[in-house]
Amino acid sequence: MSEMSELKRQEEAASNEHDTQKGKYMTFKSGNEYFGLEIQYVNEIIQFQTITAIPETEDYIKGLINLRGKVIPVVDVRLRFKQEPFEYNDRTCIIVINVKSMMVGLIVEKIAEVVEIKEENILPPPNIGRADKSHHKYVYGIGKVGNAVKLLLDPDKLLNDDDLSVMEQANDMILEEE
Repeated sequence: MSEMSELKRQEEAASNEHDTQKGKYMTFKSGNEYFGLEIQYVNEIIQFQTITAIPETEDYIKGLINLRGKVIPVVDVRLRFKQEPFEYNDRTCIIVINVKSMMVGLIVEKIAEVVEIKEENILPPPNIGRADKSHHKYVYGIGKVGNAVKLLLDPDKLLNDDDLSVMEQANDMILEEE
């Protein structure tokens, strides 16, 4: 096989992999609601583990974990959405996602499932509701799945630039100590 045809085959394989992920969402429960993240953002799901706190950060930034030698900041989704905190248990897990070229862990109550949501079944979020609309700014759409709905999250908006810089600084300090 020529080098050119091998390159073309690799490009097609990468394109097909992206196509198989299109429209697929990792869903999880937070409070009484179910949220979805596009599967392309999800790197892995891990068991809850010990978290090293970062002083003087927002309450929803729980700290850092060491995942196979990589230091990853962790955010509690419920606290980020201004919901009541919950006690972590054996169902609690961390979804490791890639946000703005940075690995971030999201603590969620429990993983639901991977679902496919076609574009025609995604509606814009409503403009009505709570006055503070605190989690509407993270929700870019409402996905209809059978008789249920999933709030579809924009991972880039889960963390603001200040959060990312605090996490990068903490990460740099840890790397310097090693």
